[in-house]
Formats: sequence, structure tokens, C-alpha cells
Amino acid sequence: MRPLPLEPAEFDALTQHYPTPFYLYDAAGIAASARALHAAFADLPGFCNYFAVKATPTPQIMALLAAEGCGMDCSSLPELLLAERIGLHGERIMFSSNNTPAAEYAVARRLGALINLDALDQLPFLAAHAGLPPLVCFRYNPGALREGNAIIGRPEEAKFGCTREQLVAGYAAARDQGVQRFGLHTMLASNERDPHYFITTAHMLFEQVAELSATLNIRFEFVNLGGGIGIPYRPGEQPVDLQAIAAGVHAAYQAQIVANGLHPLRVFLECGRLLTGPHGWLITRVRHLKQTYRRYAGVDATMADLMRPGMYGAYHHLSVIGKQNLPADTWYDVVGSLCENNDKFAVNRQLPRLEAGDLLAIHDAGAHGRAMGFNYNGKLRPAELLLAADGSVRLMRRAETIDDYFATLVWEA
Repeated sequence: MRPLPLEPAEFDALTQHYPTPFYLYDAAGIAASARALHAAFADLPGFCNYFAVKATPTPQIMALLAAEGCGMDCSSLPELLLAERIGLHGERIMFSSNNTPAAEYAVARRLGALINLDALDQLPFLAAHAGLPPLVCFRYNPGALREGNAIIGRPEEAKFGCTREQLVAGYAAARDQGVQRFGLHTMLASNERDPHYFITTAHMLFEQVAELSATLNIRFEFVNLGGGIGIPYRPGEQPVDLQAIAAGVHAAYQAQIVANGLHPLRVFLECGRLLTGPHGWLITRVRHLKQTYRRYAGVDATMADLMRPGMYGAYHHLSVIGKQNLPADTWYDVVGSLCENNDKFAVNRQLPRLEAGDLLAIHDAGAHGRAMGFNYNGKLRPAELLLAADGSVRLMRRAETIDDYFATLVWEA
């Protein structure tokens, strides 16, 4: 958990220009996280992290990460177009989607993106509607051979990816149609903080590369280990040891790729949360205080702005801006104003005694926060602000308005 990037007086001044709630991101912190990830994996050939656009689909943040060497991992047409708008094309984009419409494959082909197929039948569908690309990649689902984690669940119950038998059939079909370049991908966990999980995943994929190469007489150019490296949401938790993951993946590469005389592989990740999560805060103001069977602090943000606590029961640390040094001696449920009882940012959380008007910062909201927002109860999604390295703050995305909410309505019968 990172400390707040501004002093209380600076937050107060900011709210004079930008009404709460709003998201604030730290550009320097995001850039530093990208550099640390690339430095840790620098010994692996051709390493690249494809930023998971779904985590924070904001062009200025995407451009910042692209400048640090990241590619973009896209899963929809708007995400592809965002990557194009920031100047990326070709193999700086990876398109990993499922249940994909033909029009989205056509745009991915136009951009020259690496296309990662989620199902065996997507190969003929892609060929028919957009043409076979020069490189074919499939997403592998090992089923009961691997365990997932709490967020993604058991692989054999997941809708994503292909079985081992389907991989063989898919790569053979692509080869027989003239494809000569291949990649392999998997994604089995989200917010996983055990380094050994990712090392085991690397062993699994490198083993598959060796077996598929020998069985089908094809050459793989890359493996994408997926993303899912977690962050420390709770006070006292330590960041994941990236050096340990990289060392374990490198050892697996030497043992299974180099020792078997296979062609060199590029190694990819597609981390999103790791880069932006710790460097974003949802800033909200206490609106009302209520006491019934519990003590409630009602804030002007809702689950529509940050759904993770309500959806997953996820923990996000809360700071009362200007009261961080006061004793946390009062128990609160911190809640929004949706007509849903799970509209809660914290349950039975000890905080300094609150007053109406207090500013709260919800930590580690820089990924899967604003991106997962919605309009239930007619709630309007908040602005996004960027704290630049020089200390200035600029608007990246304005708050939604009532006119935005009504814009798609057809009033006439």
C-alpha cells in the first residue's frame, strides 16, 4: 500500500476544481512499476509486458506505459482502437478475446496484432472472416492439471482456453494451411501473490512447447505466461518478489527450452494491476453519518465507481485525509448510496472518528476500478486525474453528466 501522493491541503485545493468522487493516478509511480518489471525480466529473450488494457483503459496511462516499452493486451474493439489511437500497431498489440465477433478480428488483422485464439473453432472463423494471420496463438486451459485461484476459479470450470487435444488439432490445422509462426498463451490466476505459481506456469508452458514442437514439427516464437501478478492491498503485506519469479522462469527456460535445443522463445506477460493498481486512489467525501445496529459513513462514491469490494469482498485500505495520525478508534461500515446492500467499501473498519465533509482516499484503486464502473441507479461515472511527475494535475477523463446518461435514449415513441 502506497502512501498518499499529496498533502491534505493539496487534496482540498484539488477538490475545489474537481468535485468528488474522482480517481487520481500517479504517473511517476506507474512508470517506475513498468521499469521494475522489465528490469526484473531483462535476462529473458525478447521479454515484453503487454499491459492489460481492461485494467485501466485510459489513453494517457496507456501511452505512458507504451513509452516504457509495454505493448497492449486488448480484448475488445474499443481497446484495439485505443491502442491504435496512442500510436501502436503490429506486434506491439496482442488481441486476446473470447466469443469474438468477425468485425473485431478484422480490425485486429488490419492493425497487424498478434491474435490469441480462445477456441479451436475460432481458427476457421478467423480465416473465413479476416484471413489467417502469419502467426497463430492459442490459449491453453490445463483443466484439472492446474489449480486456479479465488478470483479466476478452477480452470476446468472456466470458459477460457483450449484443452491439450484441441491445441494439437488447432496448431496442426494452422500448419497445414501454411502458417509457419506460432505462440502459446495461458492465464490461470488473478491477483496471485505466490511467486511459485508463475514459475510453475512457465514450466507447464515450456513443456507444452517442447511436446507440440516435436509432435507437429512446428516452431514456437513466444510464450505468454499471462498476467495476474498481485499487489499488496492490506497494510503490512509485501510486494511480490519479481526477481524470484524472473529467476524461476529463467531457470525453467534453460532447463526446458535451451537444454532441449529448441528455437529461442520470446517470453511475454500481460500484467495490468501490477503496474497501475498501487498508483491510483478513489477520492470521496463523507456525505452523511448514520447509526442503527452499526455505525455507517455514507460517502459520495458508490459501488458503481469501484465494484471490487461489493463484488468480491475485496479489501481496499481507507485513509481519512488529514486524520491519518489520529487514532483509528471508531468502527464504521463505509457505504455508498446505491439501492443495494453490498454497496460497501469497508465493513466493520476501524477509522478515526468521521465528520460530514471529511475526505477519504480509497487505496490501490488504479486497476479494475473506474474501468469496471456502471450506471445502475443512474449513477454517473467519475473523472480521472493524472498527477504528473512535475507535481501538476491534469484531467484525463471528465466526469459523466446527466446529458451523457440520456444521450442514447430515444424519447419519441
